[in-house]
Amino acid sequence: MTRGSADQHFLFTLAEVQRVLRAYADRQAARHGITRAQWAVLAKVERCEGMKQSELAEQMDLQPITLTRLIDKLCDNGWLERRSDDSDRRVKRLYLRKAARPLLAKLAGLRSEITATALAGISPSDAHRLLTQLETVKENVRAAIQQSCQTDQTRKEQRYG
Repeated sequence: MTRGSADQHFLFTLAEVQRVLRAYADRQAARHGITRAQWAVLAKVERCEGMKQSELAEQMDLQPITLTRLIDKLCDNGWLERRSDDSDRRVKRLYLRKAARPLLAKLAGLRSEITATALAGISPSDAHRLLTQLETVKENVRAAIQQSCQTDQTRKEQRYG
């Protein structure tokens, strides 16, 4: 693929890959009585129990009300609990409930299945290289966003003094 061809197809192909992976993950997660979004919340909390609900919303790039609804459902299912922060009663911290552990074990296996399906026909070394390249793409775009924000701030300061 030439650079010009990559310019024409990169964004659309990446978006299509994301769309079909999400659709596949949604279908597979439903077998376990959970949505992909709920799964993502549980996985984040598993990695960092006790995190603030506001921190999770920021990490997941979700509006607080959207996350609140997801958390409400996870709490109703007995998989997650909110606890008040000792130093600030307004802050809610998130913890897994015992019932979430077996589900998360099943979902870890499901994650492996989905990854194996997505990477079928790709050698482990090529898969590793792909992941490394995607991380580079992500960092390039984050840097561009940060630069754009700094440029916007500089323009505002110049304009309004």
